[in-house]
Amino acid sequence: MLVHQILKSKAKTGVLTVTSDAKVSEAAQVLAVNKIGSVVISDDGGKSAMGILSERDIVRELATSGGGCLEKRVSDYMTRDLVTCTSQSSAQELLTQMTEGRFRHMPVVDDGVMTGLVTIGDVVKAQLSELAMEKEALQGMIMGH
Repeated sequence: MLVHQILKSKAKTGVLTVTSDAKVSEAAQVLAVNKIGSVVISDDGGKSAMGILSERDIVRELATSGGGCLEKRVSDYMTRDLVTCTSQSSAQELLTQMTEGRFRHMPVVDDGVMTGLVTIGDVVKAQLSELAMEKEALQGMIMGH
């Protein structure tokens, strides 16, 4: 299964972003309100990704420096070295990259423009769906349907 197929199956389209000068508390609010685990940092309205800030990033900083970090800018804590994929990447490639890199969110970038965001949950769901279809097809062949 390819990333563009996974994106089509997602309930919500688009990518939620905050600017690099947003406060960490503002990013946390976006995460909480939308019940998501990360937000992409973009200063151009979501066309390109400068970084990503996750719940884990915020919790780690809270543990290290306390609540004062909530008033700092997301650019101080975001992950800058993003691993991205394209809409033509395979689900298996993503699972491998996410597992080895120990992250759960990956921006989709085609021709330099961010077109979506895929989570490890999206990829696992797609893989399970694909396995279920293969199982049904094999059962149909065995039963002669």
